[in-house]
Amino acid sequence: MSNTSAHILVYPFPAPGHIIPLLDLTRLLLTRGLTVTVLVSPSHLALLQPLLSSHASVQPLVLSSAPEPNSSSAQLSLPAKIRATAALYDPILQWFRSHARPPVAIVSDFFLGWTHRLATDLGVPRVAFWPSGAFAASVYNSLWRDLPTIPRTTIRPTRIPWGAVFNSFTELERVYIDHVKKEMGHKKVWAVGPLLPPNDDPTGPANRGGSSAVPAHEVMTWLDGKRDESVVYVCFGSRVELTSEQTEALAAALERSEVNFIWCVQEHAAGRGGSIPEGFGKRVGERGFIVRGWAPQVAILSHRAVGVFVTHCGWNSVLEGVAAGVLLLTWPMGADQFIDANLLVDQLGLAVRACEGGVKNIPNLGELTRLLTESASGTRPERTRVKEMREAAWNAVKGGSSTRDLDELVEKLSELSKNI
Repeated sequence: MSNTSAHILVYPFPAPGHIIPLLDLTRLLLTRGLTVTVLVSPSHLALLQPLLSSHASVQPLVLSSAPEPNSSSAQLSLPAKIRATAALYDPILQWFRSHARPPVAIVSDFFLGWTHRLATDLGVPRVAFWPSGAFAASVYNSLWRDLPTIPRTTIRPTRIPWGAVFNSFTELERVYIDHVKKEMGHKKVWAVGPLLPPNDDPTGPANRGGSSAVPAHEVMTWLDGKRDESVVYVCFGSRVELTSEQTEALAAALERSEVNFIWCVQEHAAGRGGSIPEGFGKRVGERGFIVRGWAPQVAILSHRAVGVFVTHCGWNSVLEGVAAGVLLLTWPMGADQFIDANLLVDQLGLAVRACEGGVKNIPNLGELTRLLTESASGTRPERTRVKEMREAAWNAVKGGSSTRDLDELVEKLSELSKNI
């Protein structure tokens, strides 16, 4: 495959869980010779810094809607956040038309559906990026299509993007990737995941998505002293808030199970969410390592001592867990997390349900304690299956299905620049 200087605009939805995988994709596009402009808000510019320092062919386009969709002073609903981003329609349009060499395509998050009309007005194709899986996309598209309150005449073929990119891989979701191609009516659907930072990049695994709340070497040193696959890693992402009852139940189960664990606890505003019970750290002693804030999750999951991951089933976490080959204990809280848990547990056999029901459900203490103990002992049959999927994941990005899809995506984008 020959290098190309095709210029594209990458526009992630302004939330870390959406920005991070699209920046990982951007890095791959840059290594294949593309020129990329990344549109970010001022508050997320720091996430782009590692790419800016290592690739001369990437440029930031810093634009802000008012208020910014992630602003702590504006607790907006998802539709309101999307509407806020649409305020950038005219500024992007003006930037395109004033650029000496404007992009030949827009790669934008699937939430940013309004960029389809923008792309049409500019006369360039739009590629929809899905940071979630093809199964979730299939479910959401089916629900949207079949909602009785929406006339079918409003779902026009023109609303289907020129192409779609998924942070997934064929061996994980083959049937659903094929289904998306059928629904779109063409084969410009590329599964290029799992999108992860390179292991040999010093700014990669340890700092993916931001600086760790604790020095990464301290966590790694603690893990070095533990047996292989004996540690349970507990993390519910950057946005989930456990209730006081859920926090107390989880703490009690970790204490009673006597497993080694790392618990990533998000700090929230006063009066919101639960706090770790008083004296918990002293009672668990060296068995536990608590991270208050952002954790170096990819590095932790990749350590030989970690064997179990209690997760909310956000898709980034799912892929990071699968790529590490650890047993997943699912505890979905909202959005596509329930769909992801269904895929992992019922269809693929990679995971075990720990709890379900969102913020109102409290796990059974005895059952959760038993599950933690059993999972850390290595006796669950799902562990074998997830290790097999780990091999499939890495084979996909090292010359396999995801590499081929990525190469084809770059070729299609390159062809666009030749038609100018």
